[in-house]
Amino acid sequence: MLLSLAPVSELRGAIPVGLAADIPIAILYPACVLANLIPVPFVIVFLRRVLEWMQRRGGILQKGADWLIRRGSSKSSLVKKYEMLGLYLLVAIPLPGTGAWTGALVAALLGRRIKHALPVIGAGVATAGVLVLLICKGVIHIAGLI
Repeated sequence: MLLSLAPVSELRGAIPVGLAADIPIAILYPACVLANLIPVPFVIVFLRRVLEWMQRRGGILQKGADWLIRRGSSKSSLVKKYEMLGLYLLVAIPLPGTGAWTGALVAALLGRRIKHALPVIGAGVATAGVLVLLICKGVIHIAGLI
């Protein structure tokens, strides 16, 4: 669950580790999805205020805030173009630089309301979890889709 909470690994890293540790999928999958979603509401609600505070403080905090804003802006084109479908795709595709944290960052920077963004991010996390499970179990490879 801790790996699912982390912004770098998220459930994309936690599911393979859990499978390697022989955790049953019926426990692993929901635990990873739920843990991955825990920080999302906090990021959406508080991120803009935290970034503004960091920018006012200057120095390394300002540089960190500027980096996060640039990162979120670079990922936001899909969401700007396709709205909530774009947010879903950003979170659902299990590639580096995507996921719940990035989706929450983009949603916060674009001013999306939590009541709209959280269900979409949740659906994206659930989809990403299924895709990672399928990849780890070899179903997609066996089916010849990759």
